[in-house]
Amino acid sequence: MPTLFLLASNAGEYSRLIESAHLPDLQITSEPANCDIVLGEPKLIRDALPLLSNLKWAQAIYAGVESLMDPALRRDYVLTNARGVFGELMSEYVFGYLLFYEKKILERIRLQESKEWQRPESGVLRDKTLGLLGVGSIGAHLASTAKHFGMAVHGFTLSSESCADVNTYYHGPDILKFVKGLDYLICVLPKTQETNKIVDANLLSALPSHSIFINVGRGNAVDEPALVSALNEGKIAAAVLDVFAKEPLPRDHPFWITPNLLMTFHTSAISYPENITKLFVENYHLYAAGKPLKYQVDFEREY
Repeated sequence: MPTLFLLASNAGEYSRLIESAHLPDLQITSEPANCDIVLGEPKLIRDALPLLSNLKWAQAIYAGVESLMDPALRRDYVLTNARGVFGELMSEYVFGYLLFYEKKILERIRLQESKEWQRPESGVLRDKTLGLLGVGSIGAHLASTAKHFGMAVHGFTLSSESCADVNTYYHGPDILKFVKGLDYLICVLPKTQETNKIVDANLLSALPSHSIFINVGRGNAVDEPALVSALNEGKIAAAVLDVFAKEPLPRDHPFWITPNLLMTFHTSAISYPENITKLFVENYHLYAAGKPLKYQVDFEREY
């Protein structure tokens, strides 16, 4: 009989939602050694691996599973991550900031505060070019939203070209061609060896000076000193960062005082238990039927 162990700070809420789904034969246990399924936070799963002697399937509640990618860790189980549930949330976040800049919202607030009747002209998203560093499930949702606003979409991937909403794809050595002419560059890359500091000084210098960079992927993708320099020197217009190489961001980090940089704190897409439970339920039915699970992670590719 399949047995589930929960490893999340809000395990009680997950337990309630899963029990209300009335999954056939599934039991929830409080003993890690008894389970063959675990659902939870990747870091907690990593720490518990030595205790999960019967583990066959681990469902992470996050999209990022870098905590479990250390080659020294066990890989004798199927790992699935939370894909297909964050695209809408990421789109709301990204396009909220795109509209924030195009509609000059901060400038209008400052005019109101200074009691100045001025009418700065708003920009529009239509006909602007959006570049996606990574076109997985989240990138595909962003591309679809961009099409709604009448934007052109360029995508940079390892090799895949599966999203029909991307106008032009770029790969490998063409990354500087990819960023040429972009109005907005959005990074949604996972943390892997290949993505380390992909947003470097050369890439930032190749962007138009009016462009805006947004990172909602992982902090390792950015050469942080290079981004500080690019913003200080006006090589790009602005940046919005939700993720960082080290989290929490140290209080002495230069990002805190870098001009034209807005920061949020790994909040662009929250793992809502209702959404994750729907994914788990779908995968559980596949697991019980002996079928391949959705959103399996390739340990070699690290995503």
